[in-house]
Amino acid sequence: MSHERISLRRRDSSDLDACVRVLAEVHESDGYPVNWPQDPAGWLTPPGSLAEPPAVWVALLDGVVAGHICLSPARPDDAAPGLWSSRTGSRPEQTAVVSRLYVSPQARGHGIGALLLAETVRDARRRGLHPVLDVVTSDRSAAALYERQGWTLMATAEQRWGPDRTVRVHCYSAPS
Repeated sequence: MSHERISLRRRDSSDLDACVRVLAEVHESDGYPVNWPQDPAGWLTPPGSLAEPPAVWVALLDGVVAGHICLSPARPDDAAPGLWSSRTGSRPEQTAVVSRLYVSPQARGHGIGALLLAETVRDARRRGLHPVLDVVTSDRSAAALYERQGWTLMATAEQRWGPDRTVRVHCYSAPS
């Protein structure tokens, strides 16, 4: 498994079409995201994504977009920041939420997910924030990735995804 073929960089607007194409492949293959967004390009940049510099990356395999990840500030409806805050006595605003992580089905097995995750952890720490995330309980492969990378399962919680939709999510905290 050679990493010379893999590169990471901050996402720019010219990557969005490719990111949406890969997201559609992932959705078809794995059911992620659970609910296909009306505006997939907009969904890839959650409201309030950390700016300056933007905390959104793509992974390229042989120069082609193969993966994506972003960091966002905690929102009031995010379960993981509140859990981390109650465990540590810190404020939820001291966290950064890792989200929109996916890797093209054809590009798996190269460690791309782990590289993207490590990059967001480094960036969050540079910003003085602690990375957290949540993942639907049915996404066992994502949970396995987080656990292999040393993330701690804090709890499983119910999260509201709309007026009549509640989902169960595992909430993780990055290694200290």
